[in-house]
Amino acid sequence: MMAIGIAAPGGPEALVPERRPVPVPGPDEVLIKVAAAGVNRPDVMQRQGKYPPPPGAPDIPGLEVSGTIVAAGGSAELLVGQRVCALLPGGGYAEYVVAPAGQCLPVPDDYDLVEAAALPETLFTVWSNLFERAYVVEGDTVLVHGGTSGIGTMAISLCKLFDITTIVTCGSDEKCEQAKVWGADHAINYRTQDFVEEVKRITGGQGVQAVLDMVGGDYVPRNIQCMAEDGRHVSIAVMSGPKTSVFLPTIMSKRLTLTGSTLRPRSVAFKSLVADELMRVVWTFVEQGKLRPAMDSRFPLADAAKAHARMDAGDHFGKIVLTV
Repeated sequence: MMAIGIAAPGGPEALVPERRPVPVPGPDEVLIKVAAAGVNRPDVMQRQGKYPPPPGAPDIPGLEVSGTIVAAGGSAELLVGQRVCALLPGGGYAEYVVAPAGQCLPVPDDYDLVEAAALPETLFTVWSNLFERAYVVEGDTVLVHGGTSGIGTMAISLCKLFDITTIVTCGSDEKCEQAKVWGADHAINYRTQDFVEEVKRITGGQGVQAVLDMVGGDYVPRNIQCMAEDGRHVSIAVMSGPKTSVFLPTIMSKRLTLTGSTLRPRSVAFKSLVADELMRVVWTFVEQGKLRPAMDSRFPLADAAKAHARMDAGDHFGKIVLTV
């Protein structure tokens, strides 16, 4: 099969088409003939040599795909022939990939397979962090950084479905407008506005119940200033740095919770539990066509380098996808 390898850590040009053997599914695994693969920030970090795959994962990048199950091991043989999208530990940039059966979700017959490839990584991430770790509920207000990213647009969509108010930050007035058109209730241009003061103004000084942060660094103490009493702060990335300094008395007096997680190294058992919950609580919206990813652009698999260049430029809105 054709797959995309990483010749050496570096820029988008490090991604090169290669010939690889078709993987073989083990017990409770499925072999997917890939229709499309989502492009995500961890893929970029892996390409740069900053985020090696976890033990046992393929060295081929790609954390999500859609396609058709063509072979399976063990009890998963019942799934052969199904259209699915799947969360992966790696290997998605290829014509075939093996996935744990528990991390696959069925794609409705009338749902675009290319769009389906853009669902798993952001859907699993936002649900497990914003809805499970930060346990947001109807009526809450949340602050989400990176409002036009794949994560940001998925957070907006899910919050809209569950009657949660979203405040997002973006890097330009144009992106703020795009986020609001997508469904964000409020959008703040962090380059021209102080998001702390804007959040206070929007919430009438009360603050937000939860923050979903992918920035880290000096954003964390500023996020804390945005939080209501008993608020929850969830870190999912550290794009501006892994270290910060916080004022502990504020956390104590407001009874705040600071937590975080990384999805890729979590166990198959955990990810399968998240998939089960998504099937029970969220998947009806997919089946009804009410939950779709924000789609930025599509590139052929062989042009993975161009897709990464698009992501590196930072001008995208929503998801970038490779088609096979």
